[in-house]
This record gives sequence, structure tokens and C-alpha cells, in this order.
Amino acid sequence: MSGNEQVIAIRATSKRNGITTTLIGVGLLVVGLTVISAFSKYLFLVGVFVASAGIVGIVMGWFKIREPNFSLQITPDGITYMHRSGQWQLTWDNIQRIDAPRVTRGIETRDLELVGFRLRDTTSVIETISPRLATNILMEQRPLLLQNPDENCTTGTCAGNDLLEDDRFKTASGKVLRGVQAMFAHRMQKLRERLGYDLYIAAAELDRPVDEFITLLRSCQEQVKQSTQT
Repeated sequence: MSGNEQVIAIRATSKRNGITTTLIGVGLLVVGLTVISAFSKYLFLVGVFVASAGIVGIVMGWFKIREPNFSLQITPDGITYMHRSGQWQLTWDNIQRIDAPRVTRGIETRDLELVGFRLRDTTSVIETISPRLATNILMEQRPLLLQNPDENCTTGTCAGNDLLEDDRFKTASGKVLRGVQAMFAHRMQKLRERLGYDLYIAAAELDRPVDEFITLLRSCQEQVKQSTQT
């Protein structure tokens, strides 16, 4: 990847068909209401079911439309993740490793449908992420805390305690963070201990399978590294 190339924009699969889903929902709602009003004596429950499906379709379509047109932008400078609640950015030299997190189930190991980023320095992300996006990530990542649980836990309450984050965090430079930023920093530490990575992107945010996307990112990072050495 060179500075003269265009930005690689990634359109999430979850973003697709937003308008279509909304229009189908509107159509089902109209049909359902028509059935309820015209044939309420015989097909009332059918009308309610169709109208309910229409409402669900409208809500799903609305959430799709609300999302940014692109979930990720890959440039010679790094990666930018974009969400309706904000964004975070990573420079290539701050990314230590890119891979799919793995969890252990008995004697078997399987990859999660996520892209994980292990960073050399998490401070830049922690201090620049918006409180709205940090809050959203804290909520979405709760299921990850149940992966690779602490085998040394004897009380049986460790999983519940993991859902709570301290609202005070001290960075390596000695700066004290409070509130959502501090909670987000503690969450990053926990997930690094459990899964080995600091930041995660779900497969639904990508436009291709996880393994192919990881290969793309590694290739871009290697190209940038080679271009800086020449």
C-alpha cells in the first residue's frame, strides 16, 4: 500500500439492504393493518402477526441506514473504525499483531468470528475514543468476558464481577483517567489477559470472511513497513 493508492473502504455486511429492509417492513405493516381493519373477524391474529413483522423490518432497516456508509477505512497511515457513536484510529506502527482470537473448549481450540488487534501502546486509543463509542463497546463486549474464564476462580462469582469495571485508571505515564475512559481501559486489559488482544472488530462489520480480512490487513501493514524502509 503506497501513499498514492486510494483509501480501502470497507462496507459492513450488516449495512447492506437497509432501504430494502425498511420498504419491505412498511409494506408488511400496511398489509397487516389492512387485514386487521378489513378482515378482523376472521384474520385478526394473522394481521397482527404481519403488522408486527413489518414493525420489526422497519426497525431493522432504520438501524442499518443509521450506520455509517463504511465501517472501516484502511490507508497508508493506519486503520480507522467508524461507528454511529464515534470512531477509533490505529497507526500501523502501533499494531503489534492482527489475528482471530481463539478460545479453548476442553481439548479443542476454535477461532472467534472477530478480528483482534494487539497494540504496542493503548494510551492513544483510550485517550481519544469518544465516551459514546466507549460505552457502546463496553456493552457489546460483555459476552467476550465469558470466553476463556479464570480457571483459578473458586467463588463462582468471578464472571459476574468481570462485568463491573473500575472508573479510575492510571496510565503508564502516570495520568489518571476517570469515568467511561477508565472503564474502557480496564476492559482492554481484561480482554488482553483473556484473549490476547486489545481491540476487536466483529465479522458483521466486514465485507469478507475474517481470515481474508486479516490477510488483507497484514499485507497492507507489510507494504507500509517495506515502503518506510526504502
